[in-house]
Amino acid sequence: MQISNAKVVSLTYELTVTDKNGEKELVETVEQDEPMVFIHGMSGLPEAFEDNIAGLQEGDSFEFAVPAEEGYGEYDHDAVVALPKEIFKVDGEVVDEMLEVGNFLPMTDDRGNRLQGKILEVTDEIVRMDFNHPLADKEMFFKGTILKVREATVSELEHGHVHGDGGVHH
Repeated sequence: MQISNAKVVSLTYELTVTDKNGEKELVETVEQDEPMVFIHGMSGLPEAFEDNIAGLQEGDSFEFAVPAEEGYGEYDHDAVVALPKEIFKVDGEVVDEMLEVGNFLPMTDDRGNRLQGKILEVTDEIVRMDFNHPLADKEMFFKGTILKVREATVSELEHGHVHGDGGVHH
């Protein structure tokens, strides 16, 4: 069975990016004991990733690059913001362990959208955060293998995610 929209795909991969010195840097490895499982066309992955595996089938290997503009986009300097430290209070107190440089915090914008922000700086008054995707401005190199392809169930399509092995249990 070939990969196309509404198919459940299980795969392994290694993701590398090029660092500042032009060297390949391993970012993530997904192995056979815990494969990535998703519904093609509903994954939330960059469209270029899904386009590159479309048509492949169980047992096929893949190797391709996704340019930054087709992945997580160019780095947006406007996505680095200074927020008042007081908004980080929990039960009236700032939790210092939470506000450490390098930590990623789940946040919600004024429209209710969920965001991940990386803490860049903490002062007495502000917390400077970067809301760019960690892979923004990076060309991504994928190398992997398709483990399994199957039809998505009606329930999976209605919910927008995989159930069972590698998916959501509810």
